[in-house]
Amino acid sequence: MPLVLDPSLLTFRDSGRPVRWRVGIDGGGTSTRALVADAGGKILGRGEAGASALGQGAEQAWRHIAEAVARAGVPGLELKDCALGLGLSGTGVPAQLLGFVAADPGVARFTLVTDGLAALLGAHGGRPGALMISGTGSVAEALLPDGSRRMVGGWGWQIGDEGSGAWLGQQAMKLAQAAFDSRATAGPLVHAVWAQTGATREAMLAFCAQAGQGGYAGLAPFVFDHETDDPAAAALLAEAARALDALAVALHPTLPLALAGSIAQRLAPRFSAALQSRRVEPQGDAATGALWLIQQELNLA
Repeated sequence: MPLVLDPSLLTFRDSGRPVRWRVGIDGGGTSTRALVADAGGKILGRGEAGASALGQGAEQAWRHIAEAVARAGVPGLELKDCALGLGLSGTGVPAQLLGFVAADPGVARFTLVTDGLAALLGAHGGRPGALMISGTGSVAEALLPDGSRRMVGGWGWQIGDEGSGAWLGQQAMKLAQAAFDSRATAGPLVHAVWAQTGATREAMLAFCAQAGQGGYAGLAPFVFDHETDDPAAAALLAEAARALDALAVALHPTLPLALAGSIAQRLAPRFSAALQSRRVEPQGDAATGALWLIQQELNLA
């Protein structure tokens, strides 16, 4: 029997028109990916376009969704004939969600969830399980057997997202600042940061003023590069692994756990034995999960 999701996790819109194609959409702050299938579930094409995170505007989100669907290259495909499963970043902000729904260009039907939930559905084929994501940011999510969802972390790069690329970059910058003040040793990691940002107080302050999440995440590779020749870099990676391990434990102690994101993959060998014993390979990605979602909704309708 298929898992039935808690309705509070879903946002629906149904025009009542016939559905010809089923489309899974994974939309974030960098790109939008579309996976198009026919009524029988056969994959017909894949397309990609620009960002569709709701925080960047509903009009842009719908435009890039339409472009990604069109670029799947399915002959005769029109958005008005599609049922969309949407996994989009930013749905947790009510104003952004309402604006997106109101801007619906006239698709046949859609079901909208967070991008994290779509990734969960894809990773475990719609079955209960856990997913820990660490890339630019970090968060851990679980889909429980009763169809409800649990989330740990994901508080944003400004104050949280421990163990992520942005967090590692922030710690590297803090070390570079401390070394400038003679409060820490200026080892290879610090010198790499200085080479990237400048080695003066003014240069580092200017970098921090404009860096944002992506700018800090851009410093994270230096931490990995200097793991073997700088104890400070090795210590940061160990701390990042412990932070992600704690996310997984707080999320759920026994559910199978899939990993996503470049930082999680690189830190995986450092995780505890208990976490390693729960690890499974993801069955699919967020676009796959979004497609599974709309297929289930249509089958239950």
